[in-house]
Amino acid sequence: MQDSQQPMQPATAAGTTGSSSMLPGRGGAILALGIIGIVFCFITGIIAWVMGKNDLREMDSGLRDRMDYSLTKAGMICGMVSVAVWALGLLWMVFVLMLTGTLGMLGC
Repeated sequence: MQDSQQPMQPATAAGTTGSSSMLPGRGGAILALGIIGIVFCFITGIIAWVMGKNDLREMDSGLRDRMDYSLTKAGMICGMVSVAVWALGLLWMVFVLMLTGTLGMLGC
């Protein structure tokens, strides 16, 4: 009779096996914040950008689960895009206000 032994892995709180020292991924939340940043408010885009950058760094160093890597990266990119779009909109608004003020002073 052959005795096959498999190495035991420590059980987590949910009863499954795995490493309890790894932080869970937050890719879905980061992606949602990035999309909200594009559509509504750039502040959530900044939050998505910072959270995504930190989470990707933690994933690369092995501290966070890599399962949500692509969602995290997409959310970070959406956050970057939202900040860029809102910044360009703000610059455009300043340009238009300066142009209308100048034309008003010239009597046009």
